[in-house]
Amino acid sequence: MTLPQIVSPSEWLEARKALLVKEKELTRARDALNAERRRLPMVEVTDDYVFEGPDGKIRLPDLFDGRRQLFVYHAMFAPEWERACASCSAWLDELSKGQLRHLGERETTFAAVSRAPFAKIDPFRTEMGWEFPWYSSHGSGFNHDFGVTLDESVRPIVYNYRTKAEHESAGSGYYVEGEQPIELPGVSCFLRDGDAVFHTYSSYGRGGESVGGSSYFLDLTALGRQEDWEEPKGRASGGIPAGDARVRYPDQYDD
Repeated sequence: MTLPQIVSPSEWLEARKALLVKEKELTRARDALNAERRRLPMVEVTDDYVFEGPDGKIRLPDLFDGRRQLFVYHAMFAPEWERACASCSAWLDELSKGQLRHLGERETTFAAVSRAPFAKIDPFRTEMGWEFPWYSSHGSGFNHDFGVTLDESVRPIVYNYRTKAEHESAGSGYYVEGEQPIELPGVSCFLRDGDAVFHTYSSYGRGGESVGGSSYFLDLTALGRQEDWEEPKGRASGGIPAGDARVRYPDQYDD
């Protein structure tokens, strides 16, 4: 395993200050990007989507649980699968009661949504010890409409705002290869104004990691995430191998 260069305290401080300049630039750029994101227009959701949860059938406005905003994690869990995607499960496993409580205090509800029937989702959620709400969109067009279930028999394929041809041209054609329907991850945000629901934002691929989790903690350490795609090379020795999603979707980790 390679390790950082050993230097004197004064040399370390000089290098750290140089990096701090770039970190501050990134912080200001991130603040500006977040403000631009908040200025995005929104689209009213007029489809009457039906989901299934612990209390039976409910509709999209009910997922808000009385709050103004809804954050949906599109977890990969196809109807024929017995368990959710391993990488999606790792993402969900990092949610805490504290996170959900703080979101709620800011008028925002978190919910996971998958295409698997609720009869499969609920036992898996219980097995994992999770308490966040997780609904089934089985039988509705929700996953297709929000770009996480790809099926050319339903609509032309678009993932992460690229068509099938654009993915093939960009070298990310593996997203759209294989037996359909294809399940992929994503996050979507909604705003409720009275009885009206609006779609304000969706992100896919690496976009989902921007909302936190252990990866961003590890990014501050010398060994990083300890996965083979990272630079500098050689820090992954003895660490955790890249997950199955990183094998199938390597371009998520190129940036």
